[in-house]
Amino acid sequence: MIPRSLRARLILIILPPLLVISCIAGAWQFHNTTLRAESIFDKGLLSAAIAISRDVALSDGDAISPSTRRLLTDTSGGTIFYHVFAPDGVFVTGYSTPPILPSFTGQGTTEPFYFNSVYQGENVRVLRFQDVTLVSGVAGVFNITVWQNASVRSSFVRSVLSRSFAVIAGLVLSVGIVVWFGVRLGLSPLLELERAIALRTPSELEPIRRPVPTEAQGLVNTLNGLLNRVSRRISSKDEFISNAAHQLRNPVAGVLALAEAVQTAPNAQMAKKRSAELLDAAREASELTNKLLSFERASGTDIAQSGAKVDLRQLLKNTVLAFQSQHSECPLAFNLNLPPEIVLIKADETMLQEAILNLFSNSLVHGGPKVSNVSVRMYIAGQMATVIISDNGVGIPPDRHLEALSRFSQAGGGPGSGLGLAIAARVLKNHQGELDIQDTADGASIRLSLPITQP
Repeated sequence: MIPRSLRARLILIILPPLLVISCIAGAWQFHNTTLRAESIFDKGLLSAAIAISRDVALSDGDAISPSTRRLLTDTSGGTIFYHVFAPDGVFVTGYSTPPILPSFTGQGTTEPFYFNSVYQGENVRVLRFQDVTLVSGVAGVFNITVWQNASVRSSFVRSVLSRSFAVIAGLVLSVGIVVWFGVRLGLSPLLELERAIALRTPSELEPIRRPVPTEAQGLVNTLNGLLNRVSRRISSKDEFISNAAHQLRNPVAGVLALAEAVQTAPNAQMAKKRSAELLDAAREASELTNKLLSFERASGTDIAQSGAKVDLRQLLKNTVLAFQSQHSECPLAFNLNLPPEIVLIKADETMLQEAILNLFSNSLVHGGPKVSNVSVRMYIAGQMATVIISDNGVGIPPDRHLEALSRFSQAGGGPGSGLGLAIAARVLKNHQGELDIQDTADGASIRLSLPITQP
């Protein structure tokens, strides 16, 4: 189970690898110290053998000099034993019985030979050294054997390793303490950020501008993006509530007045007439409500999070079919000019189709009595797909383009809520695209641009 504490997580992330490295370093130190001890002690044995050979030659085998005796008793903290015999096998000086030379070693070698053996029940390290010298008139190769208890070098290795392991253990412990207490110091900017955010009121949704560590900058940027979306969402809600209250006031008042007129009608014929008027008013209020809801939904959708890959060509074909099925007696004829290859975009298919349906409805409602044809043309420009929807109606004057795209306004008056183009523009904006009205000599022409996505 992964601990939730950041301290514990860092301890688990840092200490196990550090312990493994420490074990490897300890093993390397053990190996290196063992080789070093062997080298030091073997050189000590060789120095003792050379000194003994010199003293034997100088004293004709009668005595060892005081300096050599100190060397034998003090070298590396342990006594060195020795044995010397002449070329004819006669014992010269030292201890009478040296460790036995291994059987696999040739007796005639003149090179110093080291080996491990047992002397009086204890493990020893032995050097067999041969030197040509003259003792009491006898010249030849004298055999000098020196040896030392192996526990001396073992004690040396343990002493060096204990100090090394103490240093390693101290380092590991220090790292653990630094991590444990350093995490809080390292997290202090984030803790200050947490306290600053906690002091904010629900209405304070401005971006966070406090300096934070580089590693936390991505988190702050993501949080700022979220605050921006929440702020826009709240503004959209406030705008929707204001628009709904303003736009529904008159239709609701009209429906209420017509309902009262039906109730107070003087006769059945007048009541039937006013009932028909009431039905028309209720339909208009319902249509306005649906438009307001569509505008609100278009304002709050995050296509980057919820969109799916859609073939724009097929979407345009389906939208034309949907419009023709909804307006079976429609006089409009559609002319589609689409590229042969698939054009993928990231989109909310339902919302984008509704936006394009609004553009077709605008051509039908505001194109004038002579409008008869709607052209839908698409082409690719770089990483953008461009759709041109144009009709042969009365068009939109250039000085009324901005008004036509505004909420609850129309360039030429007439029926409708004035939300069709505003909804379409908002939908395109949510799709990281744009909608604009083009200047044309005849009819109206709307350009839609949408970013293409990869398959």
